[in-house]
Amino acid sequence: MTFTAATADTAASIPANPRSRVILASLVGTTIEFYDFYVYATAAVLVFPHLFFPSGNDTTALLASFAVFGAAMVARPLGAVFFGHLGDRRGRKITLVGALLAMGIATFLIGLLPTFPTAGWIAPALLVVLRLAQGFALGGEWSGAALVATENAPDGKRALYGTFPQLGAPIGFIIANGLFLAIAAAMPSQDPSRPSDAFLAWGWRLPFLFSAVMVIFGLWVRVRLVESTAFEKTVERGRVQKVPLVAAVKSYWRELILGTFYMLATYVLFYLMTTFSLSYGRAAVDAALPGLGFDYRTFVLMMIFGVLFFGVFTLVSGPFADRWGRRRTLIAVTLAIILFGFVWVPMLSAGTVGVMAWLIVGFTLMGLTFGPMGALLPELFPANVRYTGSGISYNVSSILGAAVAPFIAVALWSYGGGSPFYVGLYLSAMAFLTLVALLLGKETRDVDISH
Repeated sequence: MTFTAATADTAASIPANPRSRVILASLVGTTIEFYDFYVYATAAVLVFPHLFFPSGNDTTALLASFAVFGAAMVARPLGAVFFGHLGDRRGRKITLVGALLAMGIATFLIGLLPTFPTAGWIAPALLVVLRLAQGFALGGEWSGAALVATENAPDGKRALYGTFPQLGAPIGFIIANGLFLAIAAAMPSQDPSRPSDAFLAWGWRLPFLFSAVMVIFGLWVRVRLVESTAFEKTVERGRVQKVPLVAAVKSYWRELILGTFYMLATYVLFYLMTTFSLSYGRAAVDAALPGLGFDYRTFVLMMIFGVLFFGVFTLVSGPFADRWGRRRTLIAVTLAIILFGFVWVPMLSAGTVGVMAWLIVGFTLMGLTFGPMGALLPELFPANVRYTGSGISYNVSSILGAAVAPFIAVALWSYGGGSPFYVGLYLSAMAFLTLVALLLGKETRDVDISH
């Protein structure tokens, strides 16, 4: 760490934004962004294999859909560089507005796409383009929201404030899947393994189109923000970098690498518990690739119940990280994630109770590991490269973790003959890499984030 530790004058620095506005702006934006992402993730399992990748083989179609899902993760570091450049040079506020608007437009347009029977291969090609646009926008969203929260946080509560943008993930999940669930219930299917014809014809489009309403509200909240004190001080001191990316790589390459691996276990767990679990939970027990055999409605309701623990423990993690430190808290949680990967088979083999326990434990660990990241990653970098540095770490990790996690999980699921054993081991292995990074890193709780 080459920038200053906490100083006495930090307490005298009063954020220009009312704290309630800061919390709302950081929360509502990430809620919308994650809603948009989850809408796609759900459609990648339920809809797109049928409408955009009709191969005649269900597993092949699902893998193709997941491949497009993962393609967005490749675009996210590019978005982090682009929006990070703007955020470190022009300010947090205007960049956050641009990222949210880009995400909303891409999501809305997905709801208007023609399907493969109508447009042939043009349909999946357009889906890939808009999915890349989603990833590009999300690459600039998270770090900006985290900076708004942490750069305006009161002393001693930075990790708590950093949990509010993180809380957008469980809230967005509940809204997205709740809406899909309501639409599916209004358009019931006689075949539990396949949505109804009405749902495939037009019902799936509604969650994508609804994102426009949420984006309008999010933009209204964000345009009322005042620029963060940390950025204004950077401008006053003449420390704005001409090319933040070059400065970050040159002076903070170690922090970039550590931050990337800090997030690895979080990303892998995140997408295994959401995207992969929806496929595994709904697959018939006697299918070529057997799963748990739950119908869509039942399993999504179980997931939503589990996500409630995700939300609660995201908030709980903030005071823990403020009191005990980010590093100590995350080392303990990462060790628990490693152990969790080894008990997938006994938990998932214990019937409905075991599956529900698996969801609760997984999402609880997800909240505990995801929450502190809202403070930890920004604290790794000084204010003049913070948007770029935290965004690159967060989003490069999405390639190593989220982009490949669903694809690898399906391959390991198939390799295990339907058993999740190797998928659990994969989670444990990725969590071990995160543990190594945490052991190599330093505590950041006392960093002065105004510099």
